[in-house]
This record gives sequence, structure tokens and C-alpha cells, in this order.
Amino acid sequence: MKRKTDIREGWPIIGYQDGFLLGRRGEVSRVYSLQLPEIFSLSRKEYENYHQAWTKAIRLLPVSSIVHKQDWFYTGKYSQDLNRDCGSYISQCSERYFHERQYMQHECYLILSMVPKGRARMMSFGRTLLHGSPVPRDILDPQVVIGFKDACGHFCQALSDSGLVQVMPVGSDGLFSTPDSPGLLERYMSQGQSPGERILGDIDLSGKDIRIGDRELRIYSLGDVQDLPQFSMPFTDYEPYSSDRSAFPVGFGSLLGQLMPCDHLVNQYIFIGDVSARLDQLERKRLRLQSLAAYSRSNLIARDSTNDFLNEAIVQQRMPIRAHFNVMVCSSEQSELHRMSGLVAGSLNRMGCGIKVESVGAPQIFWAGIPGNAAEMPLYDSFDTFTQQACCFLNLESSAMSSKSPVGLRLGDRLSGRPLHVDISDEPIERGITTNRNKFILGPSGSGKSFFTNHLVRSYHGSGAHVVLVDVGHSYQGLCRLLGGYYFTYSERDPISFNPFHIPDGELPDTEKRESVKALILALWKKDDEPFRRSEYVALSGAITGYFTHMGQDGGFACFDGFYEYLKGPYREQIRLEGVKDRDFDLENLLYVLRPFYKGGEFDFLLNARTNLDVLQQRFIVFELDSIKDHPILFPVVTLIIMEVFISKMRKLPGIRKMILIEEAWKALMKDGFAQYIQYLFKTVRKFFGEAIVVTQEIDDIISSPIVRQTIINNSDCKILLDQRKYENRFQIIEEMLGLSEKERAMVLSLNRANEPNRKYKEVFISLSDTFSRVYRTEVSLEEYLCYTTEEREKKMLEKFVESKLGDYTEGIKAMAEHLRGKTGGEHE
Repeated sequence: MKRKTDIREGWPIIGYQDGFLLGRRGEVSRVYSLQLPEIFSLSRKEYENYHQAWTKAIRLLPVSSIVHKQDWFYTGKYSQDLNRDCGSYISQCSERYFHERQYMQHECYLILSMVPKGRARMMSFGRTLLHGSPVPRDILDPQVVIGFKDACGHFCQALSDSGLVQVMPVGSDGLFSTPDSPGLLERYMSQGQSPGERILGDIDLSGKDIRIGDRELRIYSLGDVQDLPQFSMPFTDYEPYSSDRSAFPVGFGSLLGQLMPCDHLVNQYIFIGDVSARLDQLERKRLRLQSLAAYSRSNLIARDSTNDFLNEAIVQQRMPIRAHFNVMVCSSEQSELHRMSGLVAGSLNRMGCGIKVESVGAPQIFWAGIPGNAAEMPLYDSFDTFTQQACCFLNLESSAMSSKSPVGLRLGDRLSGRPLHVDISDEPIERGITTNRNKFILGPSGSGKSFFTNHLVRSYHGSGAHVVLVDVGHSYQGLCRLLGGYYFTYSERDPISFNPFHIPDGELPDTEKRESVKALILALWKKDDEPFRRSEYVALSGAITGYFTHMGQDGGFACFDGFYEYLKGPYREQIRLEGVKDRDFDLENLLYVLRPFYKGGEFDFLLNARTNLDVLQQRFIVFELDSIKDHPILFPVVTLIIMEVFISKMRKLPGIRKMILIEEAWKALMKDGFAQYIQYLFKTVRKFFGEAIVVTQEIDDIISSPIVRQTIINNSDCKILLDQRKYENRFQIIEEMLGLSEKERAMVLSLNRANEPNRKYKEVFISLSDTFSRVYRTEVSLEEYLCYTTEEREKKMLEKFVESKLGDYTEGIKAMAEHLRGKTGGEHE
């Protein structure tokens, strides 16, 4: 019968005082929580600098110190937030779609320990369980403890100075359990991966396997130099995202971290000894092997290896240390344990490491993994190496993080699709990453460009922004109907119509309103290359002011027809009485040129709208120019109205976010003076809490347009690229034009190379002023997909469902989504 022992009898941690964990045999430890960089966010150069920061930090610790880094990886599930955008049907659909999406969560703890001098590390397990010992004298010396505390501070500062790691001390409330939640020590002993998970059960160390309650713990270790790869680097090429033209780097240790999709715990130990004593010891070993080299080839090889180690330590000033690494997996299901073991073995194999499953030594290694008890690691389970090599095996990366800002859009973590809140407008400015909110979007046909921009503008509209869209291709018709916006487009049956003379009830025309109407009338009257005289400008100003005064007195409906009739009647009589000469202001010529826009004329529909009048307060407006982009009369007029609409929003809506997004229409807008407007817009919109966005799909568009190169790109701190594999052979042009770094090039060319086959999404690359670069998923619910889709077949099918719901667009989306789910038996594939 097995004898049960109360673990409190030999528990190695006896207390916590002044920020230190106190060990039973005199060890003192400080515990920190580390926030590591996001995985897939670093370049090769950054990996090298990051690795160098760790090696420098380790050199700052005194002799007899131990660095124990403990990384917890556990499966989390996204839980829907029922309070998120309660008024938005699409947002609620998104919450339901991502509910219980699994992803890997990560916590990283750093335990720095000091072992009393003269204390040999234990060679057998459980020494503290069997033998008590008084506290060593040197640990009672306050100067020793203060010195170690200072060294820990320098270590943390060295990591923080890298700009890649945030270090936060962990106090007693995080280490020890409370009635409500387990602390780090309890979590380790129960192998409860989730922070709030409390698992109580006996720990059986006597059998072949370690058992914790009804679960089995399996340990894979790297404790022998024979199990190590021939070469090690801080990073390695991640094959799924790499190509012949571009290698995608990932941290070498991440193969055992974020890239291993199962619950597991990674322990990394670095033992710092007396360098001189260790080198002397190795020198004596070399001499012994030298004397025995003639009797055995293995002795000869060992002598040469020891000699090479000594030469490297002395010549290159390397710091010799001892190291140990292990991975722990735990499960109550044998099938799950077998799957987890296969993942660990596969990761070790990809790293070029030998695979060793601990059996006899498992209890000792498990006991040494207790935070603050690293000194109990058996000496024979560690190996000699240098800090540079040992740090290559550290896990240097963590999971993707959401922005803290309330503004942004929902994108997905690249590995799992977990929803992330990403702010690419306000937070980057607050952090000093960018100086403006403008964006440049480049994506070939079929890359998901319009899909992403639909998602972007819907998200910003949901946060209160006013959005003006200029499009050719009807990419935003569905979204406009969903949001109840104004959709201006032209067809013979329903021609495009505006009313630039409209003034909301109770308001008076301000100077800006009069100037915009004046600019419109001048554009209709004069050609681009035809100058106007000062007298014509003054007379036209008087006519517009007089018309608005006249309408204010009569209380009629202001429109172009009314203005035309005012010119023919009261204003003609006024200038006759004032004696205005035709050479100064030719009213008859003006009336003749404007006649096609008056009732009965060819374009009488254009400027006399009686619906969709309040464009200033309308928060979502789409100008669809596909049918008129080559029309010599309609296109310039609509261009001027677009200018007036957005500039009016810029100047009259202080404190409200404004966004103008110009899709492929920008190519047509480069004529008729609109190019100068684009230049003005991109340089000044930031002053009015606004952002300008241009979307294009062709490399040649970038090359051929000086406006794009000099104004749009230079004044867009946010650059968004979608799948560019179509241009992989010509990507150097884009790379040079956009000023992409080597890291960003690798990110862009990795888009959609390893997408999950059972999920429908596209990846998107976002760069913020060359400082912040990430790749995310654009993954949405079926309802969002139906709203954003540009597939003609799907749009026509949706229209039938909308008609069946009496024109209710939201109800139509619901009905079509239910229909599709009934056919497929689940979400969209």
C-alpha cells in the first residue's frame, strides 16, 4: 500500500518577504511576469537584437544565480460579448459567429533565484523532503540580498531597454492562492493551465508516470548535449509562410511555444556558475581525455570537443553556463495525451532536437519546476553551453494582442482567427507611431480588397464616424442599404440627383455654402481653360446672395430651378437698373449655358433633388460613378458636389470623425481639377479629425500617377496590402515605391499561404509608418459576408430574399443566411 505524505512537510517554499520567495534551504527568488512581442511581428535583425538583450541581461547576474523562465500555453475560448454594439445586427452576428472560437493563450513568468554559496545542487530528488537544514550564513547578510535585488533590477532593465519586453513584478497575491483563485504555485502543482482553473488531487510520484489526480503528466526534456541540434539561431524560417523568393522568420523557441497547438508548459533553466572555476574544471577534464585519447576514439573526440569549447570561451569571451529545457503535457485522456505527445515530438524534430521522454528522472524535474525551487534541478540533467546558444532555445514570442482604444475594427489573429480589436487610426497617433490617419490600400482583383474596405468602413461608421465613399463598381450598395445611407448613382430610369442649394430649416447660408454654390455655377458656365473676370465673379456672388435672401423672405423651396428663375426675373431687373454692362457680366450667356440644367432641359434632374437633401447630417453617403465617369457634363458636376459634401463635413462637424474613401474611382477623378483636391485633402484632413483613404489594385496605377506617388503614399502613414502573389515577380517595384522593409516584404508575400482549409477568409497586411507591421485575418460571419459580397449571383439571390421581406434589407439577410445554413448544415465554409 502506498504511503501518502503531506506535501507541507517538505514544501520547498517557506514564505514571501520583501518581494522575495524564500526557499527552505536558503534560496531567494524574485518572480516577474513578462509581456513578450507578438508572434510573426519581428524581423531577423530584431530577433538578433532581442537575443542579444537576453545574453547581456544574463551576464548581469551574480555567480550562483539561476534564470528560470516558465511559459504557460493553454487553450482559451472566445466568449461573445452580448453588450457589444447591441444596436447593430451585424455586430451581434459577428459575436455569435466567433463564440467559443479556440485559440492559444500564453503567460510568461521569469523567476530569478540566488543559491547560497557553498551549497551544491541536489543530486537526488526530494532532499528537502528528507533533510532540513539551517539557513546558510551568507543569505543572512543583508548586503548579499540587496546586491542580488539590484542585479535583478539591472536584468529587468536590460530586457526592457530592448523595447520588446515589458517586465512586471509578481507579488504574493499572484503567487499564493486565495479562496477564489489559485496562485502560480498551486497552478503548477496541479498543472491547471487556465488561470482560474482549480484542480485538486493527489500527486503520485512513485509509479512509472507522474499522476496528478486522474491526469497523467508527461515530460520531454533537453538535458543532454547529444539531444541538441548541430546549429542554433535566435530564429528559423517558418516554412508555411516562406517561399523561394522570401523567407519568413519566426523565433526558434516558438516551435515549442505558440506554434504548438495544445496545452503545455515550457520550462527553461540557465544556471550561472563561477566562470573561472568552470573553465579550470574543463581544462582538467581536457587533460584527462588527452592522456586517454590513445586508447579510445571517443576519448579523442571528447578531448577535441572540450578543447573547442575552451577556445571559444576564451577567444570570443563567451560565458559558459549550464542549461536545461523541458516541455510538460498533462491530460486525463490517453488519446489526447497521445496527440499532445505527437505535437511535442514533431516540434522537437523540426528543431533538430533529440526526443527524450523522462521516466526515472521525471519526479526530480517536476519538483525543480516549482517557481523558486530551480536549485533542485539535478546536475546530470543539464548540459554545458554558452549563453548565446542557450538563449536560442528561449521562447521569445507571445500571442497577438488587441488594442486598448475603443475605436477600430475587428480582425482575426493569424493563427486561430480569434477576434482582435485593432485600432489603426487613433492609438498609433497617441503612441507617436503615426502623424495622420490617412490610408493607402493596394489589392489585386480577387484579393478581398472591397471585402476588407466594406468591413473597415462599417466598423468606423459603428463608432460614430461620418463616411463618404466614392466608387465605381457598386461594391458598397449592400452596406449602404443596411446602414440606411444615401446612395447616389445614375441610371436612365433613376438618374443621379442632388440639390446644392438646400439649406436645413431654420438655418441661414453661411459664407462656405455660398462659395461652394458659386464654384459650382462657375464650373457649369466656364470651361477649365476659360478665365472669368473679376466683375463676373462679383456679379455671380451678388446673384447667389440675392437668391438666398429672396428665398428667406418668400419661404420657398431652394433649388437650381428656383435660382435660374431668379436670374431671369428679379436679378435681371436688378442689374438693368444698376446699369451693369454685358461686357462686365453677360447674364444672357450665363442663362443660355445653364439652360440644360433647368426644368425641361437635358439635365434638369441633376440639381433639383427633393430627397436625400441633408447630406451634412447623413453619416453614410456613397457616390457611385461607374455610369458617368466618362460623361463630359455629369462627371465634373458630381465631382464638385463630392468636394463640397466632404469639405462641408470637415469644417462643420468639429469633434466628429470623418472618413472619405475613394475606390477605383480615383483614376477617373485625376482629371477636371480633382487631382488638386486630392492633394489638398490628404495634406489637411488630419486637422479636422478626418482621414482620407485611397484604394487601388494595379501596380501600373502607382507607377503612372505622380499624385499617388508624391501625395497619397507620402501622406498615408497607414499602408494596407492584400494578397500580392500575382505580382510576386514584380514586387520589388511595390516594395521600393511604398518603402517596405525586409520584414514587411516577407509579411506581404506570406499572405494566404497557409490558410485553414475549412474556413473562408483572406489575410491582410497593415503597416503603420514602418514601425508597426502585422498580418491579420479578415474573417466574418455569414451575415456580414452576404452584406459585403460583390459576387453577382449572390447579390441577385439576396435581392430576392429582400423582396420577399417587403424590402427590409436586414430581414432579407437573415432569411438568406438561414436558407444557406439549412443547405450546408452550419456556417459558411
